[in-house]
Amino acid sequence: MDPNITPLNPIAFHLGGLEVHWYGIIIGFGILLGLYLAMREAARLSVDQNIIADLCIWAIPVSIICARIYYVIFEWGYYSEHPNEIIKIWNGGIAIHGALIGAVVTAIVFTRVKGGSFWKIADISAPSLILGQGIGRWGNFMNQEAHGGPVSRAFLENLHLPDWMINQMYINGTYYQPTFLYESLWDILGFIVLMLLRRAKMHRGEIFLSYLIWYSIGRFFIEGLRTDSLMLTSHIRMAQVVSVTLIIAAGIVWIYRRKTGLSSKLYGEQ
Repeated sequence: MDPNITPLNPIAFHLGGLEVHWYGIIIGFGILLGLYLAMREAARLSVDQNIIADLCIWAIPVSIICARIYYVIFEWGYYSEHPNEIIKIWNGGIAIHGALIGAVVTAIVFTRVKGGSFWKIADISAPSLILGQGIGRWGNFMNQEAHGGPVSRAFLENLHLPDWMINQMYINGTYYQPTFLYESLWDILGFIVLMLLRRAKMHRGEIFLSYLIWYSIGRFFIEGLRTDSLMLTSHIRMAQVVSVTLIIAAGIVWIYRRKTGLSSKLYGEQ
């Protein structure tokens, strides 16, 4: 152990007796920025911004709850013995695939009840989703989680990381690979790609499907480097199974919608 290296404090400040964690602040910032960008895009496409706002009122809490449930299910061995920890989401422990499932189901139900096109709303929201995910990974950084296997300090220095980031990857006497950073950068690059696709002649639904494919490709490979994966079996990582499933499913839906004419409208058309 190096006594000269002190991890960053995961608690941002205290509000009375309440501890406000950086994890929640960072995720909250990602959500708000994503909402702002989605509403601005909705306005540009002459889509009622209230639809986006109303959807978020439902989708955000449902997604957080689903993300926690998903995580707890695959860590039930621990939480069955510590049930008081289940609600302590501020300590980390949410799964983005759970959040994605919650968000998509909520959006499908919402658009069927309120009217409108799920695919149009999904296309508008896709860049916001992946940007929010990229920002949210920094919450994992503050909690010193979602990292890869042991590496040397020289390895991290060769990545040209600043000292404060390298020091945060020093956990219980060992340096770890910053897989949170890899995924954050992949997501931010994906955000740029999706923004560029908006200028191309993409059919309705294809920006959202592109998001699923892009994110899943990166997640599949990065997940293989992590040491804290949720496991389906002793050797199969759940996130990799879901990633492959999403890539295949998105590809099938893309081809089906093109061949049947369901995606005849271009992105942005009324």
